[in-house]
Amino acid sequence: MAPFRTEDTGGRDAQNRARIADLAARLIVEHGVSDWSLAKRKAARQLMLSERTALPGDDEIEAALVAHHALFGGDAHEAVLRSQREEALRWLHELAAFNPTLVGGVAAGWATEHSDIRIELVADDSKAVELALINRNIAYRVAPEASNHAAPQLYIDTPCAGVRLIVRTLSAARQRPRRDRRGAGEVRLDARALSDLLGK
Repeated sequence: MAPFRTEDTGGRDAQNRARIADLAARLIVEHGVSDWSLAKRKAARQLMLSERTALPGDDEIEAALVAHHALFGGDAHEAVLRSQREEALRWLHELAAFNPTLVGGVAAGWATEHSDIRIELVADDSKAVELALINRNIAYRVAPEASNHAAPQLYIDTPCAGVRLIVRTLSAARQRPRRDRRGAGEVRLDARALSDLLGK
């Protein structure tokens, strides 16, 4: 009598998530898809997977972006990333009064040419940041809030890239998780760390 076999659904799910993440990363890089949820759903559809298929987490998309850049990015990706980081350093110095920290793809290295430069600031009120920008004649717009509890965000257009300022109170900044669901630490760079990374 043949032994009873159970289907390895966990392994299949992990394989499908990896396939979705790889294709989603390609959509993000090559087609400039900025909505990662949309990129995941489009990837799943293109792979003809069931709508019930578990989608990868954002950390899996980040890992897939790193792998994509390693395989296909080459000097072009390095040049774009350096330009974004140099622009970020300028804003870290410009906004030094608000304890700025570079986060996201430009800090971690998985950013694409379409990625925003994401900088976290510490202030009791986002109006203080807005006033500082106004006093420097820097044009900005207030980004729509993702939820009632989301940190206020300001957006600045530059010739190099969009700069997204996320304004948190000191207590909110201290309570913010520094690790993803897999326990990996988030890359966070202040002006000195970024200068060292750029060799300046």
